[in-house]
Amino acid sequence: MNIIVCIKQVPDTTVVKIDPVKGTLIREGVPSIMNPDDKGGLELALRLKDQFGANVTVISMGPPQADVMLREALAMGADRAILLSDRKFAGADTLATSYALSGLCRVLDYDLIIAGRQAIDGDTAQVGPELAEHLGLPQITYVADAKVLENGNLQVDKENEDGIQVLEVEGKCLLTVLASAFDARYMSVSGIMEAYDKEVEVWSADKIDVDESKLGLAGSPTKVFKSFPKAMKAPGEVHEVTPEEAVELIVNQLKAKHII
Repeated sequence: MNIIVCIKQVPDTTVVKIDPVKGTLIREGVPSIMNPDDKGGLELALRLKDQFGANVTVISMGPPQADVMLREALAMGADRAILLSDRKFAGADTLATSYALSGLCRVLDYDLIIAGRQAIDGDTAQVGPELAEHLGLPQITYVADAKVLENGNLQVDKENEDGIQVLEVEGKCLLTVLASAFDARYMSVSGIMEAYDKEVEVWSADKIDVDESKLGLAGSPTKVFKSFPKAMKAPGEVHEVTPEEAVELIVNQLKAKHII
């Protein structure tokens, strides 16, 4: 089994700030990490590798500094790492990004593609499903677990509002995975050393199967109108009152908000 895992380097959103004047992300001094849902997808791929001897290739699109994240994936147990990096990809939205990744997948041998549900720097949850559509693959989102059955099909546990839906897939497919479903393994010391002995392949647009007019800003119909930080809530008030007075305060507040 050959598995492709899509991963993305993202800013650590626990320390991200937005410039209140420009409305843009302040990236200076912000550490970059592997997107959590993508790390969950990588863990699922590595578990399938442990059980069935799969070959795991991690792919990403981004600037050269994504090399560090890809080596982290290699240290966790991935077999191959490919970075799409080219100025022709600059300014890509989710549609152009998924199209570029599909061009890379077309020239690779795969049985299964795994992606994270969504990236924490965008929260669109669009790249995985769009990639499946570009490749004409069936897709299952919100995946909580997956295993290979004796007949060679894939059994997938999909989370939904009512619980877990168990599905069986025949042939190639794409899964988007929840980080919360998988406790990702740590890099081993030997894995870290071996990761820096391996090559992270850097591919340009010329090496993949794409129409270059659909790449980057030219292939991106989405335009960001404005970015802004979430407004802070006003501080609450503490009232030291009797139960009867508390009831009266609550009722008055509900009436003021036209709830009752």
